[in-house]
Amino acid sequence: MANKQLMNKISLVGLIVFCLYACTQSDKPVKPHQDSILKEDTSARQNTMIQSTAPFSSDSAYVLIEQQLAFGPRVPNSKAHQACGDFLIKRLKQYTSDVIVQPATVMAYTGEALKIRNIMAQFNKDKTNRIVFFAHWDSRPFADRDPSNSKQPVPGADDGASGVAVLLEIARILSINPPNIGVDIVLFDGEDFGDAGGKAETYCLGSQYWSRNLPVPGYYAKYGILLDMVGAQNARFCKEGWSLRYASSIVDKVWNTAHSLGFGQYFIMKSIDPIIDDHYFVNTLAKIPTIDIINHDPDVNSSGFGKHWHTLDDDIKIIDKNTLYAVGLTLIQTIYLESANM
Repeated sequence: MANKQLMNKISLVGLIVFCLYACTQSDKPVKPHQDSILKEDTSARQNTMIQSTAPFSSDSAYVLIEQQLAFGPRVPNSKAHQACGDFLIKRLKQYTSDVIVQPATVMAYTGEALKIRNIMAQFNKDKTNRIVFFAHWDSRPFADRDPSNSKQPVPGADDGASGVAVLLEIARILSINPPNIGVDIVLFDGEDFGDAGGKAETYCLGSQYWSRNLPVPGYYAKYGILLDMVGAQNARFCKEGWSLRYASSIVDKVWNTAHSLGFGQYFIMKSIDPIIDDHYFVNTLAKIPTIDIINHDPDVNSSGFGKHWHTLDDDIKIIDKNTLYAVGLTLIQTIYLESANM
């Protein structure tokens, strides 16, 4: 696909530096240590036209992944799932008073009734110009691609917890420095309880329910960004097919922002075939133009996903703070660029 030129110059957004203090307890923010990370392209970042208005801490995001994993696999109807959901709700309520919990009972392809909760946090809820970010917080109930442990649940460090952690860290930043737009964060449930060889609709049960039953009457966002598997080392985020079909301009906006920050090794300027993920149902049912930032490149292996995908290897050891930082800072830049253009 032909790549659009990088964004035109815009007015410089002033850099605001915050000193952020917190504890590493499970219900409190984590103190960031930016100097402990990152093989960054510093020169590229310094030359960027849009500066981050608050620091994204990949240390904090990493600990948030560990905290989710500590509950055990977040499989619907399990005690670990219930406890982790309570933790996520409590954490988001630290950053905004506008948190909506959407409980539902949905039917899995196995015939099992699943009790799920979608969690939505709103920032500047009275603003009509809004963007929305998505991730799923559940984990797969069986490691169907694991050669020797196919019936055990997947830990879901990358596939689930990484996207949630990035969005929780963004929520912290939004609470400190509110942008001039409305921003929503939605954590979908029931994404990964699907039939590997069956219909696409067996997956993404929470996003299907949310898109058909929007918890805010008349809700609409200018665009949405879904995060799925955004924490693994050497992740490759290609331009996914449904994203290009429904929101190609947003794909270009985000990928160009990432490249301007020096993250071109992660955000690959290559189009790939469509992937059924939560964004597909947000696009087709809720009619919100939404893209998917997902670690998938069919040139890497037969599945296109990392070797840890749907195996017991999807644990904390495959998480890389550099990847978390690349995704997190790209989204922060996107938010405040949107705010600056208001």
